Amino acid sequence: MIDDPVTARRLRDAMPVFTALATCLLVLAIGAILSLGRDVLMPITLAVLLSFVLAPAVRGLQRRRLPRSLAVLVVVLATFGALGGIGLMIANEASQLASDLPRYTVTMREKIGALRAQAGGGATLERLFQAVQDLSQDLQPPEAAKPRGGPADVEKPMLVEVREPKAGLLSTLGSVVAPVLHPLATVGLILLFTLFFLAQREDLRNRAIRLAGSGDLRATTAAMDDAVARLSRFFLAQAGLNLAFGVVVALGLWLIGVPSPILWGVLAGILRFVPYIGAVIGMAFPLLVAAAVDPGWSMLIATVVLFAVVEPIAGHVIEPLLYGHSTGLSPVAVILAATLWTFLWGPVGLVLATPITVCLVVLGRHVERLGFLDVMLGDRPALAPSEIFYQRMLAGDPMEAIDKARQVLKERALATYYDEIALGGLRLAQNDRASGALEADRQQAVGQAIESVVATLGSMPVRKKASTVRSAETEAAVAALGPDRASTAIVRRKEDLAPAWRGPAPVLVVASRGPFDAAAAGMLAQVLGRHGLHARTVSQDALAKGERPDMEGVALVCLSYIEPISTSHIRLAARLARRAIPGVRVMVAVWRERDPAGRDRLRRATSADILVTTITDALDAALTLSGASETREAPRRAA
Repeated sequence: MIDDPVTARRLRDAMPVFTALATCLLVLAIGAILSLGRDVLMPITLAVLLSFVLAPAVRGLQRRRLPRSLAVLVVVLATFGALGGIGLMIANEASQLASDLPRYTVTMREKIGALRAQAGGGATLERLFQAVQDLSQDLQPPEAAKPRGGPADVEKPMLVEVREPKAGLLSTLGSVVAPVLHPLATVGLILLFTLFFLAQREDLRNRAIRLAGSGDLRATTAAMDDAVARLSRFFLAQAGLNLAFGVVVALGLWLIGVPSPILWGVLAGILRFVPYIGAVIGMAFPLLVAAAVDPGWSMLIATVVLFAVVEPIAGHVIEPLLYGHSTGLSPVAVILAATLWTFLWGPVGLVLATPITVCLVVLGRHVERLGFLDVMLGDRPALAPSEIFYQRMLAGDPMEAIDKARQVLKERALATYYDEIALGGLRLAQNDRASGALEADRQQAVGQAIESVVATLGSMPVRKKASTVRSAETEAAVAALGPDRASTAIVRRKEDLAPAWRGPAPVLVVASRGPFDAAAAGMLAQVLGRHGLHARTVSQDALAKGERPDMEGVALVCLSYIEPISTSHIRLAARLARRAIPGVRVMVAVWRERDPAGRDRLRRATSADILVTTITDALDAALTLSGASETREAPRRAA
């Protein structure tokens, strides 16, 4: 324990720096372990992903009375046998393509030469033409590359050959066996770990639950089972979709006439595990080959059309039906993960980047200790919709809030948006105001920003239509809002109103003191006006200064508070309203209160005819009161 207060304060001030340094060191250590242990960690990772994909098949065989060990053995051996057969086909296609490459480069050279002639030359075409010539010479056999006739035969340079001493038997065997032994060892490790993971699936699950936290065993077990089931379904669906995508691409390229269609189909299916960029990389190779094989351009155009049709269907039609609109990862996380894992594990890391990151995000969503992974890598908004709204107001950027609101209002009513998002932001602002975190000038700035949002949204049309393209933040906002009430679709006509409600402004909204209360009052008045109940707003500050609004035709006075000072203050305001306008109904809106029991207590304590806590509740009550046939009974039912 440090007794010196100055030293203790300096240590507290320096603690964030120490924490940041420790985090950097931890990240570097993990990166070093992943890079140095790639020969062991890569097979383990592949085995884990394979176990997720193969687990449903193992369970299916077990339901058919097959023992666990035999079911695991059958599924794993069948899978590796199929992968081995695909590998042999790929090797055969690759060798055939390599033998035909010199012939294709001649066609490509002629095509580029024709382009250069049509374009009249150019530095870019010159370099491309020279590169094709160099590639053609490198791929041609030595006999074909020798010059025939001319001065080159006379001035032929002398060849000097440096020979190393003959290697021994062990060195020769090592040089031959080593390139074959390493892939075989990797495949053997993957096979061994896959068998182990599938055979010991329950035991590994229990150990993971223990590590995640066994304090609440029920919740942890449910979260872990849900995470495993989600990952298994996701990887199985993705593997099936990418397999079908590769088959369709291979068949299409075969019909078009592109050489080695099986090779390009397998490559396209594998690279499709990498979102956004995988399909582009998988398309680039067959496009180059099509351009080199066909003297014209028909094969290249047909290949482009094939990918332009198949990829959107797979990505925008089939994928959402199988496992949602996205992998649950943010686009930035996908690119960063692909870059990082490619740097650590090479091409295999590029393919594994998205599955590994999906695993991390799912764990982050279900394991509390790993929640930061979901925040960093997931596509779910890091802030709640109301928090995003308030943050934009603090930043002085109401336009972004308006743009997001426009997307939400395509599917939800304005009153619903105000209740769950805008009023939520106002409550956050009121909290900061009450704690002294917001200065007076910042309060005015935030209030003005909110009023500009309200004014802009008030000019939008009432009719809603479903949005076909929605961002992750819009998805979260719409999900948080819930369905609209039936009252949000009602618009009163003048002839439908009770006689007392047919004045120019039958509703008077009185805002409490402060810029945030004024914004809430403006929202309520705007929603009522859009439903045929025109309203005026006035602040208590203006009333205290002697301003007297026109009371003629007012049938309802609404006292609007985000957080009331006291019930006696509200009771006095209600009494003054009844005295100023005989026979008027008094509605008290307390936007912070959400508890039904507290709402009823507040209504009695404030002597209000109606007490509401949301704009939709206020709209319901006002529509009921304004009806010509229900005016007398409405206050009791609404209260």
